[in-house]
Amino acid sequence: MKSFRFHRRSDVRRLAFVVATAVLAAGTGLSHARSADQAAIKREVTKQHDASVKRLQDWIALPSIAAEDRNSREGVEYMAKLARDAGFQKVEILETDGKPGVFATLDAGAKKTVGLYFMYDVKQFDPSEWSSPPLEARIVDKPGVGKVIMGRGAVNQKGPESAFLAALHAICGAGKKMPVNLVLVAEGEEEIGSPHIGQLVHRPEVEAALGKTIGVFMPSASQDLDGNVTVSLGAKGVVELELVASGEKWGRGPAKDIHSSLKAMVDSPAWRLVKALDTLVSDDGNTITIDNYPVAPPISAEHKAMIAASIATRNEEKLKQQLGVSHWIDDLPLQAAYERLVSQPTVNIEGLVGGYTGPGGKTVLPHRAVAKLDMRLVPGMKMDDAVAALKAHLAKRGYADIEVNVSGGYDPTSTRSDARLIEAQMDLLRQVGLKPTLWPRNAGSYPGFVFTDPPLSLASGHFGLGHGSGAHAPDEYYVIESSNPSVRGYDGAVMSFVDYLYELAK
Repeated sequence: MKSFRFHRRSDVRRLAFVVATAVLAAGTGLSHARSADQAAIKREVTKQHDASVKRLQDWIALPSIAAEDRNSREGVEYMAKLARDAGFQKVEILETDGKPGVFATLDAGAKKTVGLYFMYDVKQFDPSEWSSPPLEARIVDKPGVGKVIMGRGAVNQKGPESAFLAALHAICGAGKKMPVNLVLVAEGEEEIGSPHIGQLVHRPEVEAALGKTIGVFMPSASQDLDGNVTVSLGAKGVVELELVASGEKWGRGPAKDIHSSLKAMVDSPAWRLVKALDTLVSDDGNTITIDNYPVAPPISAEHKAMIAASIATRNEEKLKQQLGVSHWIDDLPLQAAYERLVSQPTVNIEGLVGGYTGPGGKTVLPHRAVAKLDMRLVPGMKMDDAVAALKAHLAKRGYADIEVNVSGGYDPTSTRSDARLIEAQMDLLRQVGLKPTLWPRNAGSYPGFVFTDPPLSLASGHFGLGHGSGAHAPDEYYVIESSNPSVRGYDGAVMSFVDYLYELAK
């Protein structure tokens, strides 16, 4: 190759100007092309609105509930169909020792690949507690919110996931090329603690595909009712389990329910369970006292600053009203209460079951009592260590007969704020006029550890505009048409995923 030599500074400056102009022109051209693509896609989103909402309604009508062993096979087959219909070329149903999952890939020939985590299962529900039938997914008016779709799984997570799939349909319908390649993992056991998620993610072919991604995100509805968005850098881990006290295992107390008058001469497994539970926490129930329990690291100055910046925009009294509480633990100020929320592990009693629980009284001495617990973990703690400490604690205190039945759970997850997956969210949210704040971690849990921990060591998080609420509760909803212009409706949520994919491709 012939070399060139510049004899004057003006030659150098002239070349630099030419190169800079060319680069700027190329970038501007790409930007205009991307904007044109997104405008065409937006028109397609509007055109497909009714079909997209109907797809969500049909999905809600098919509840897959792992805890009840309900519709798991039908649910995974439907999830696979949704992926194929959205353009994934390779879609496989993968068996596990529990409920099956889906592994799918979409190769667009793009330079970057992004991972997706979906769940197709939902929580249990009691139709008598709902104002609208939980499987009919009716569009109803919700004062102060707008038109919402109400049903089990509406926001957790079928609504946001369906909006993401609608984004793929719209890109295809507009005749545009997908800006990134996609790798999807979907499970059917998230609501029971994802006990077999590792059997999906750590298969060689799945791990290899995910290893090519820049990170993994879960579609969500991340806007509050005021339109604000908080970008979370992780989530607590969780252990779901039952403690079971019984006359059979204890060797004392009855082997079947007997008349309560006999309590004068027969031990009670129910009281034994209560006494064992009392050793797990302090008198106020707020500090874990399990012997040799994993220790949570102190909250960092960076995370304290994130909390301070976030709560500056929050109304404490309104928050208490929404939660139905009058006080935080120890009457802490909001900053300190939130610091506890993100940094402290918990032992929580979800439910206590034993003997007769119907109307009126029934004078029995139960032979068996069960406590359903969840234990939340923060980074630096491991699920296996927490369970081992609990079992050893009970044995040491003389309660070795109490069964510890772990149904699911996983370690906490954490992602750096400078990960591309996070930076792209912050950049995009600012571009659309929002003022996002960073949050250390969700107090709730999802099995992101399989992505963030070795061997994958990927960034992982949640993204999606729009709003919904009521997860795990009656009258769960997801906004279709928002009464607040700052909060995206369904089509706006769909476009947020389109925009995010283009932002990640930059």
